Amino acid sequence: MLAFGDSLYAGYGLDPSQSFPAVLERDLQRAGLAVRVVNAGVSGDTTAAGLRRLQFTLDGLERMPDLAIVGLGGNDLLRGIDPAVTRSNLDAIVTQLRNRKIPVLITGMIAPRNLGAAYVRDFERIYPDLAKKHDADLDPFFLEGVITRPELMLSDGLHPNARGVEAMASRLAPRIAEELRQSAR
Repeated sequence: MLAFGDSLYAGYGLDPSQSFPAVLERDLQRAGLAVRVVNAGVSGDTTAAGLRRLQFTLDGLERMPDLAIVGLGGNDLLRGIDPAVTRSNLDAIVTQLRNRKIPVLITGMIAPRNLGAAYVRDFERIYPDLAKKHDADLDPFFLEGVITRPELMLSDGLHPNARGVEAMASRLAPRIAEELRQSAR
């Protein structure tokens, strides 16, 4: 499995063994799946940077993954990048994965309200629209249940701590396990 994203996947501020892909891999293995999750998270990556490195990442894998989870867009938000640009980049990323016959789960983001109603509306449509267009699964908000709980976040207020990552992996592992089982059929 490929975890392709930004610092939320890379494990910003954490030991590599505490990153989302590492914890998810352990949760999936405990669920009886023989899975290896490749951490292709890069801190600071925008959707444009992710798009630039996707082919290189895929070509460097031992084999094509049975599932790719894609989590990009948070850094686009922080930089105020036009949602149309974010949409175009994410669309190209998911298109490349689907062209290689790799099932996709998109982990979405929610825009801060201080960016204005139009920006929020345009940004938050990206993830469900692309999931529908590409017949991909969608987790609407990757940090759901974590970002509002300071005890699960690093002091920067943007990244989960180890307990937060564990909560995120526990929430998503059953869904991802089902995706992997379906792709194996």
